[in-house]
Amino acid sequence: MPNDTSRNYINTTASRAVKFPSKFYDRQLLESAKTRLVYQEFGQKRSIPRNNGKYVNFRRWNLFDPARAVSGLVEGVTPLGQTLSQTEVEAEVKQYGAYVEVSDLLDLTAYDQVINDSAELLGEQLGTVVEWVTRDAVSNGSNVQYAGGKTERSQLGASDKLTTTEIRKAVRTLKKNKARPFSENGRTPHFVCICSPEATYDLQNDEMWKNVSTYQNSEAIYSGEIGRLFGVVFVESTEAKVFSQTVRNYVDDDTTSSKTFVLKNEPTEEELAYLSIPGNKICIGDTEYTLAADTTYDPETRTVYLTETASLSADDAVWSDDAGERAADTNRARDVHGTIVFGRDAYGVVDVEGKGAVTLIVKPHGSSGTADPLDQRATVGAKVTAYTAAILNDLWLVRIEHTVS
Repeated sequence: MPNDTSRNYINTTASRAVKFPSKFYDRQLLESAKTRLVYQEFGQKRSIPRNNGKYVNFRRWNLFDPARAVSGLVEGVTPLGQTLSQTEVEAEVKQYGAYVEVSDLLDLTAYDQVINDSAELLGEQLGTVVEWVTRDAVSNGSNVQYAGGKTERSQLGASDKLTTTEIRKAVRTLKKNKARPFSENGRTPHFVCICSPEATYDLQNDEMWKNVSTYQNSEAIYSGEIGRLFGVVFVESTEAKVFSQTVRNYVDDDTTSSKTFVLKNEPTEEELAYLSIPGNKICIGDTEYTLAADTTYDPETRTVYLTETASLSADDAVWSDDAGERAADTNRARDVHGTIVFGRDAYGVVDVEGKGAVTLIVKPHGSSGTADPLDQRATVGAKVTAYTAAILNDLWLVRIEHTVS
C-alpha cells in the first residue's frame, strides 16, 4: 500500500503561464481518518496450506476431571480407564474485495495521483473489512456478562455502563475458567480488553482507572493501548461492536386473524435485510412473532409474512428485540456496546498460506485488450484472498454488554 510520502511531490506548474482556477487544490492531500486494526492483532494465527480446501480445524484435548482421581487408589485394585476426547472448531475462509474504475482523462487531468490514492483508499477499506470480520466472530460468543446485574440485552438501561466492577467480574470469570494470560515481550502476564471510545469515556470516570502514563517505560505498548487495571490491558477500537435496534417501524392498516400485515414506512436497508431472513423474530406491540419460513417480506407491497395469525391495529409498533431498553413512546431501543475481555488463544484468525493480508491489484490503461479498444479505463482493486476468524475457547472470552453515556 502506498505510504504518505508517495504523494509528496512538488507542484511544477506554478512557473508556467497558466491561469489557475479560483479554487486552488493543494496536491498534498489531507490525511484520511484511518482505522486502527486491533482485533486481528490478538488472534492465534493459522494458515491453511495451498490446495488443502477452504476449511481449517482447530483442536484441543479436553481436560480430565480431577474428581475422578482425588479419592486415591485402593490397594490392589486397578481403577477404570479414562477416554481421551477433543473439542474441534471448524472455520471456513472467504474472499473479500472491491475496486474502482479510473478513466484515462481523469488520470491525465486530475490534480491528485488518482491511481495511487485509490489504492490507498481501497487498502484502508479492505483492512477495515478484515477488522469487522474478526470483530463479529469474536463478538458472537455465548459467554456474556450484562452490566448492572441484568440478565438479558433488552434490559440494559441508561445506568448500565461499563465500570471497573464489571471488569473485575470478567477477570474473575476468566481466572475461574483457567484462561491463559498474554505475556509477550517480557510483559507482566495480563488479559486484554477491547472497548469503544464511548466505553472508555465512561470507564475513565471511575477513580480506580489508571492511565497508560503510569506504566513502566520498559513495557511495550499495543497499538491503541490506553491503560491497565486489575491485570487487564485496555485497547481502544473505533470499530468495537455495537448492537443497534435493527427494525423500528409501524403497522400500516388494521388486520384481523391474518398471517400478513403491511409496514407503514419504507424499510431501511438494515430492516430489509433482517425481514428477509426466515425464522427471525419481530415484536408487534408487546407480542413476539416469527417470520415465515418461505416468503418473509414482499418489497413491492411492504408486506410482512408471519408463521402465526395476528390481529393488529394501525400504528402498532413493529420492532426487533436485539438492542437495549426500549422507550415505548418512541419505539427506539438503546444501543448496546460489546466490550470483550479475553486471554491468549481465545480466538483464532485464519488465511491460506499467509494470503489473508490485503492485496492491491492495478490493471493499467491498455490492459483490457478488445474490451477497452481506446485504452480509456484502468481499474484499481483490493482483495483479501482468503480469511476468517473463529472463537477457539468460549470460556476464555467474556463479552460485557453495556450502554454508554
